[in-house]
Amino acid sequence: MASFEIRPDGVVWRGDGETVSVQAWGADSLRTRSTRAGELVDTDYALLAPEPTEATIVVDGDIACVTNGRIVATLTASESFDFQAGYSVRQCRIDYSDTDGRTLLRELEPGGSLKQEARRLKGIPGGAHSITASFEANAGERLYGMGQYQQQLMDLKGTTLELAHRNSQASVPFVLSSRGYGLLWHNPAIGRVTFATNRTEWTAESALQLDYWITAGATPAAITAAYADATGHVPMMPEYGLGFWQCKLRYWNQEQLLEVAREHKRRGLPMDVIVADFFHWPRMGDFRFEEEFWPDPKAMVDELRSLGIELMVSVWPQISTESENFDELARANSLVRVERGMNVHMSFEGPSAFLDATSPAARAKVWELCKRNYADHGIRLFWLDEAEPEYAVYDFDHQRYHLGPAVQVANIYPQLFSRAFYDGQIADGLAAPINLVRCAWAGSQRYGALVWSGDIHSSWTDFRRQITAAIHMGIAGIPWFTTDIGGFHGGNIEDPEFRELLIRWFQFGAFCPVMRLHGDRQPGEQVSAADGGHRMGSGAPNELWSYGEEVYEILAAYVHLREDLRPYVRETMRQAHEHGQPVLRAMFHDFPDDAVCWDLADQFMLGDDVLVAPVTEPGARARKVYLPEGVQWRGLHDGSVHEGGAWVETDAPLEAIPVYARGSGSGAGLLGEISLPGGLMAG
Repeated sequence: MASFEIRPDGVVWRGDGETVSVQAWGADSLRTRSTRAGELVDTDYALLAPEPTEATIVVDGDIACVTNGRIVATLTASESFDFQAGYSVRQCRIDYSDTDGRTLLRELEPGGSLKQEARRLKGIPGGAHSITASFEANAGERLYGMGQYQQQLMDLKGTTLELAHRNSQASVPFVLSSRGYGLLWHNPAIGRVTFATNRTEWTAESALQLDYWITAGATPAAITAAYADATGHVPMMPEYGLGFWQCKLRYWNQEQLLEVAREHKRRGLPMDVIVADFFHWPRMGDFRFEEEFWPDPKAMVDELRSLGIELMVSVWPQISTESENFDELARANSLVRVERGMNVHMSFEGPSAFLDATSPAARAKVWELCKRNYADHGIRLFWLDEAEPEYAVYDFDHQRYHLGPAVQVANIYPQLFSRAFYDGQIADGLAAPINLVRCAWAGSQRYGALVWSGDIHSSWTDFRRQITAAIHMGIAGIPWFTTDIGGFHGGNIEDPEFRELLIRWFQFGAFCPVMRLHGDRQPGEQVSAADGGHRMGSGAPNELWSYGEEVYEILAAYVHLREDLRPYVRETMRQAHEHGQPVLRAMFHDFPDDAVCWDLADQFMLGDDVLVAPVTEPGARARKVYLPEGVQWRGLHDGSVHEGGAWVETDAPLEAIPVYARGSGSGAGLLGEISLPGGLMAG
């Protein structure tokens, strides 16, 4: 019989060329790895070095048990003669349970003559493996998290998800189960996961080893806290992250941007951040302002700061072949390479190649340029666009990074792109960086990543999808989330139907972790240089006053509401920073014992005490809201009082969004006397 090797924090089993390790990794958590290519690798893609824990290891013949807090892994080794093969084979099957004896997750059974493999590591050229990990399905189990996919599903049971990033898709491979566990697929390879009714199956197209982390918790809050401890907490949100952010595609000169900020102040409208979007540069990859349109960046930053406003600038990881930095970066091997053919990854506004964010030298160089041309002017906020990165064609087997083939490591790219700026800003003395980024992977949150949902359409369907995206991202460990209010693609500023959509989206945005208005509004505007040369165009105006007086009054009221919510939002951000809790939460996060809450896809909690129910249908002036059992609820929009555990039908005129406060919540005092547009108040 194959033996177990006992280690201080776990066990190792070897047999038939495979090495399996199960070790304690943080409170109530275990890390499991397997390889058929020699020794296990100590990768640190997302997992941080854990605090020491007291694991109990018991080996009794062919069974080993590793107990760490609430979680127990039982490894069962076996050896049998395979009559078809004509020799003996050795196997080791792993089951996970909690300390109450309740099964959490079990590897797929061999199935007798079926000869099924729970851990299939198929060798591929280059020494890596194509990996499949299969688990038995749990009847009645519900699954959540996994990042951002453009769909309206809450329960992910029955879905297949691509483990890859795309524009408006962020694959963050952490899943939370209603059975009381969370699992991180600790592998940045391209792959997929299927949560089927007959099995759960994770695959990686190319990887050095199988690697996942699993934790057990009595509540969703306990599971997400353990996951944050394992992969890192967000910094404390700086004060300028709590209010309203103004943006459009695109302010194309310095005076235009400043005049918008001045007008906000003349109207008495709060604003924390204003954004200089893309193509403020001469060429992609120059990482600086074009002097003709932005003659004095420092003076611009100084004036904005005197108004209490921070400037955010857009940075793309694309380097134009005509950029002043292209040759230097190419010589230093700081660009992503292709396996064959021309090294062009996109041709938007000219051919370009992506910066290789997996290279430490490339990360240092991009920060050196951005420090000199932005940070040294006083700019503290960066908009890290194209962070998937967004290839013209997503041929993941065609690109190669510093860390390895893209098919093996591509999903870590956005995490390391965020890290390039976080590390630079920390070294530059900024205490708590926050940068807007279009994609994320596990661990991105510890690098100050505020993730937005990408280039979505201005439609009611896409609006509804952003609610579930925000919920799943929070579960997947990304507490800072925002969307382009109104959607990115489309939206004619004179269209009454779009104006209604904008109002409803704006109301939702007021209760997002960060409230940010952006979009490519129609009709667009052509832009050219003084010499007649082509420059990237701009969208229609996208300020609060751009949509008529009636719309302006509603939008302005919600900007003021967001300012009134600042103390409450600040405390909710503190919970994310200190305790690893989502800011925008699924209803079951705070009410796991209420069965209805596990199915609610169109309402959510902001922190502990504010329930938000956006209106997501055109023409709707009322909606049903579920109020969880066990507490009393007060309607901040209408002054009503309700006992929990029931559905209520509430009026929702165009200027109002249904919002309820938990009657005995700890944050009630922070809400103060909040006046909601179209309604009454409650504090």
